[in-house]
Amino acid sequence: MLDEHTAALDPARAELITNLTEKVVKQSGLTTIMVTHNMQQALDLGSRLIMMDKGQIIFDVRGEAKQKLSLEDLLHEFRRIRGKQFESDRAILS
Repeated sequence: MLDEHTAALDPARAELITNLTEKVVKQSGLTTIMVTHNMQQALDLGSRLIMMDKGQIIFDVRGEAKQKLSLEDLLHEFRRIRGKQFESDRAILS
């Protein structure tokens, strides 16, 4: 379980830790769950993306469909499902 393990790091250190994490996960054949507010990181990593809002799963995508998603697509899905804009610039701009 990786709970925002790059949240308090500067961009260079966050990239280093992300790369190390990917390497360890792949080499060890681990199944991991990564919690992040960084939507680009959520898109770039892993084989499945589960978006939650207010404690509810609102979007679940995996495989090829996940790989095709862009940040704009993800924000559109949030607006479509919740009927409102995503409120955190930090999650979008990280």
